[in-house]
Amino acid sequence: MQIAIIGLGNAGLPLAAVVADSGIDVVGVDINEERCNRINRGDNPIPEEVGLDDLIKIHGGKRLVATAKFEDAKGCKTFIVIVPVFVDAGYNPDFSIMKSALLSLGKILKKGDLVVLETTFPPGTTEEMAESLLTQSSGLSKSDFFLAYSPERIMTGYSISRLREFPKVIGGRDEESGIVAYQAYKKFINNLHLVSSARVAEMIKVMEGCYRDVNIALANELFKICQDLGVDFMEARDKANHQFCHIHLPSTGVGGHCIPVYPWFLIKEMEKREHFSNCRLLRTSREVNDEMILYWAEKILLQCLKINKPLSSIKICIKGITFRAGVKEFYHSRNLALARMLVEKGLDAYVWDPLMSEQDVQNKGLRYLEPGKADLLFDPFNLEFEYSN
Repeated sequence: MQIAIIGLGNAGLPLAAVVADSGIDVVGVDINEERCNRINRGDNPIPEEVGLDDLIKIHGGKRLVATAKFEDAKGCKTFIVIVPVFVDAGYNPDFSIMKSALLSLGKILKKGDLVVLETTFPPGTTEEMAESLLTQSSGLSKSDFFLAYSPERIMTGYSISRLREFPKVIGGRDEESGIVAYQAYKKFINNLHLVSSARVAEMIKVMEGCYRDVNIALANELFKICQDLGVDFMEARDKANHQFCHIHLPSTGVGGHCIPVYPWFLIKEMEKREHFSNCRLLRTSREVNDEMILYWAEKILLQCLKINKPLSSIKICIKGITFRAGVKEFYHSRNLALARMLVEKGLDAYVWDPLMSEQDVQNKGLRYLEPGKADLLFDPFNLEFEYSN
């Protein structure tokens, strides 16, 4: 058995490594030639991913061969597509990368092949857009190949353990596709569950993101209310949480490729159908979380007023601008947005991040400062302030 994995990014490469470690030959296809070369040399391009170093050293260029050419994967019978879908400035899904990958894949697709999509996108995408592009590009009829969906359920930094232990679902465009896909995935996924359709599997992943976003928004509102009422939020949360209640942690907002993106898939679909009342909570949660940087900018300003210096001369340092601690990723990072907002407001704001060099910070259009040199240090991951001596 030989499996092709289309897309060797933060989700695709850990999957390819786990598949290879299961004894299956993998052809990994990625448009980034330098990344392919690194993988084939046994050099892991995602060093923060725990356990991936060892797997790439063992299998890179051997059981896992990376290439920038789709033609190199034409001998495979199973194709897993895991390339990104973002949202545009209007929060509509941007399928440009996915469409390009599917059209290229269609050119090497053969009768009897299996295609499984893992990218998170709106429910219905597999059986509508993906099927249409694959038949158009391949010249095959939809009955000539199997098509299924199995959403990635990983978290950057913990992808290997998630793939090996976390429950994973899979569903087909039709019953036969679901069964064929389930049998293929059981060879490298232990905790696998077959659901009734690809559309159900798509919805499962989007629902998870919506759940997190709504509950983080609730935590952020409760945190602000506690501040107004003089209540220790963390003490209240500690005793409020039990088996029937789980209050999330407050934050500067929600960043990354997942949680702030997935609710928009459903919001936009409901708006397209003019069912606006069906997505009020999802839209409000998005607004609450994105607007948290306004709340924390005001908090930072109030803390500055406690310092016996002219406001314009107070050095403010944001301690971390990635969207999550320990992960060097910036997509929709509210911490990065907060730092930029302070600069735009004319404050003397700087950045320090344990994952970034001074040059990295400057490349983001910001100024670097060691924490000890700041008058006011704000840690957005712990929501804490520190003052210089």
